[in-house]
Amino acid sequence: MTERRPRKDAVRNRMAVLAAADALFNRRESPEDLTMAGIAAAAGVGKATLFRAFGDRTGLLRALYEARLQPIMEAVEAGPPPLGPTTPPLQRVPALLDALLCFKLDNRRLALALEEAAGTSPYRAENYERWHRLVQDMLEQIPGMADSDFTAHALLAATRADLVEHLAGRERVEPEQMRTQLAGFTARVLGTHPL
Repeated sequence: MTERRPRKDAVRNRMAVLAAADALFNRRESPEDLTMAGIAAAAGVGKATLFRAFGDRTGLLRALYEARLQPIMEAVEAGPPPLGPTTPPLQRVPALLDALLCFKLDNRRLALALEEAAGTSPYRAENYERWHRLVQDMLEQIPGMADSDFTAHALLAATRADLVEHLAGRERVEPEQMRTQLAGFTARVLGTHPL
């Protein structure tokens, strides 16, 4: 059975919706201010088109998040060092965590909205499972690394959207300081920095 390709107008509508959602999301103070009706109007499509393409608001947020995250995913899957697969784990883990932190700093409201939309726990989100598996696999390649499952959770916790929002928003920690602190924490966990 051949896979059905989406119609050209469906692809065009999806791109218009994502562009409209992206623009609206960047102008809103709170993610809750973004409505499906507002996005549909900005994209020039009906609400039914949005629901058909994305299911619900969370599906739309997930698609927007994935679109913004795509360059990092491509770098991790097939890119050059320091994110690419040929990089030794002791250099790749810190680079990946730094990339995730920078992404969440640049996309604070979207990342927070998506983590909150995951239901009872952000650890159940599809993105989280993907990053955890990747970091755990890298940690298992490091000789002497104990409990790679827990360590991957602990390292990723330092890039959670609610923590990033707290530090960048309430505490007014500068992005470069956060990156330096994360690098130091990661080095201590990996044993590449003296305690």
